[in-house]
Amino acid sequence: MPRLTAARAGRYNKGMEAAPTSDQALREQAIAQLKKKRDFRGHVFIYVAVNAVLVAIWAVTGAGFFWPVFPILGWGVGVAANAWDVYGRKPISEEEIRREAERLRGPGKG
Repeated sequence: MPRLTAARAGRYNKGMEAAPTSDQALREQAIAQLKKKRDFRGHVFIYVAVNAVLVAIWAVTGAGFFWPVFPILGWGVGVAANAWDVYGRKPISEEEIRREAERLRGPGKG
């Protein structure tokens, strides 16, 4: 069975890298995180703008049943998941990688 090198592991845990060991790896991880934060801010801006337009349409058309609640809540779940991905996730530690590798190896192997 081929060994899982750091480069190959990166393909499997994209966005969840273990703590980088070199300055270049640290720089790349920082750039990726900054891009995620910038993209999240854009997502929140569009969410607020579109939902404000929907609420305005609701208000102009008679303000009956507040139907904008459905896209507000539905899309809000996506915004919350995006926020967790950007701000709530912790990187995978070397200890977690070692434990998972041991679990996959199974009892009595290695």
